[in-house]
Amino acid sequence: MTVAMRIGLISFGVREFTALHEVCADAGHTPVVYAYSRSMRPGSATDPAAATTAGRITAALPAGMDLLLPGSSEGLGTALGGYGLDLLVCFGFSWRLPPAVLSVPRHGVINVHCSLLPEYRGPAPVLWAIRNGDLKLGVTAHRMNEEFDAGPILAQERSVPIPEDVTPDALWPGLAASLRRVLTIALERVTDPSSGEPQSARGVTYAGLMEEAFSVVDTTRTSHEVHNQVRTHRYIGPGRGPVANVAGQRVKVLRTSLTPADGPRLDCADGPVWIAESVPAE
Repeated sequence: MTVAMRIGLISFGVREFTALHEVCADAGHTPVVYAYSRSMRPGSATDPAAATTAGRITAALPAGMDLLLPGSSEGLGTALGGYGLDLLVCFGFSWRLPPAVLSVPRHGVINVHCSLLPEYRGPAPVLWAIRNGDLKLGVTAHRMNEEFDAGPILAQERSVPIPEDVTPDALWPGLAASLRRVLTIALERVTDPSSGEPQSARGVTYAGLMEEAFSVVDTTRTSHEVHNQVRTHRYIGPGRGPVANVAGQRVKVLRTSLTPADGPRLDCADGPVWIAESVPAE
């Protein structure tokens, strides 16, 4: 028989909070508080888009739900301490959570990470999966500890197709379905303190943020690498693209094709890509 838990949710957008909330509620548990990080790092300035995102989350809050906008990890721990939490569920939170937060819920913290851990630990697993040309994305629910994405695994699968024209909206239906399956299993296991398989020390890779040089097309790379570079930028956001020099003009490349298409041809190390969409670079 399911023992109902009081659960706090940490995430970064309306549909993400909604998916987490629904999985927890369907499993017989009660979400009691949301937390949204308004900055990439604790104690740093509020991100420019955070106010807009916080407004959308606030507008979609279920009746009676509290929303925390912590400025520091310590403040988050102190605030969560008043909710009598049994569990904290995290999805897409950029901060490393200290013991002051991890120790608050009775059953600890579950993190949902978009990779088949231990591959792609770090803040940008989806970007690296696209960059590397992966066909499918993994999803893992694991116990959170003080190391990034290194805690024991409660459930995982690699089942999310990565579309050729990949955007957050295109990826979300498959990702949401996988998240629901994986988190449901994790919720069933988390109350047993012995559950969770330690991560292997083999196959560990790190998915950091994109380096500055990644914003410029390097034609000494293969055509697939350049094509996936453009796809990665497209996923990051509308109008994003690496810069290339085409016929003496600097352009921002928004879309490419590996087969002949209308647009300039760009010769790479092993063959061409065709620039299907671009805009002048500032």
